[in-house]
Amino acid sequence: MARRKRDAEAVVETVDGGLAELIPDPDRTRAWTLLVDGAPQSHVDLDDPAHLTFAYQRRLGHIADLIEPPGKPVQAVHLGGGGFTLARYIAATRPRSTQQVVERDAALVQLVRRELPLAPHARVRVRSIDAREGLAKIPEAWADLVIADVFSAARTPAHLTSTEFLADVRRVLKPGGHYAANLADGPPLTHLRGQIATAAAVFPELALAADPAVLRGKRFGNAVLLASERPLPVAELTRRIAGDPHPGRVEHGKALADFTGGAAPVMDAGAVASPAPPPGVFR
Repeated sequence: MARRKRDAEAVVETVDGGLAELIPDPDRTRAWTLLVDGAPQSHVDLDDPAHLTFAYQRRLGHIADLIEPPGKPVQAVHLGGGGFTLARYIAATRPRSTQQVVERDAALVQLVRRELPLAPHARVRVRSIDAREGLAKIPEAWADLVIADVFSAARTPAHLTSTEFLADVRRVLKPGGHYAANLADGPPLTHLRGQIATAAAVFPELALAADPAVLRGKRFGNAVLLASERPLPVAELTRRIAGDPHPGRVEHGKALADFTGGAAPVMDAGAVASPAPPPGVFR
């Protein structure tokens, strides 16, 4: 049974995926950080939904900015909901956009809807269903952008790491649409390299953005993969990410192929979940 308590304005509640905590941001009046079993999931500022705090979410925000001319409405699919941070961002920066969020954890969706309500003008539909099952329900060539940010116990489920999964992503995308994924890995980066090879088997154009220390295999962290059938806005994406509060690096073309190091694409039959974060990584 769900339990809820308030302690210094924090909200703590048991959801399907574990213990969810909404922690107030001491520096922003109506901003909250969502954690599930101690792992940070989202940061939401209800007064300023265009404010993105987490480095990987800023990188996804840059992608959302660059896929179409500024302000143009888009149709976006979010696999993994969390606090609906990127859906709020797109609704704020691209008014009249139509979005679908697929979040399996129905109790988490209820918590977020109650404590962090979406703006009335946001055209966001939320489905409480498995990400791949939800993706299968979306019509062909519907989306300008598909964002995958799905973690269970801080790991991406195996069935969301395969070429078969990405083939369905490409089915859902409009011609020239974009796919962006939040990936997490640490040394020796076997999972990350495999995910790049998997995306390369489905999409001709790829770019990867991450902290340089993550790319060098020095620590566990997030990397954002961008894929499309059309040329990517690499130069502008590189400039924006280099100027972030936590600067990142963008790999593309031969440098990205070299980084992949001959890794093989992942198929459903051999897919495994992403590695678990090392102890203490979120402290």
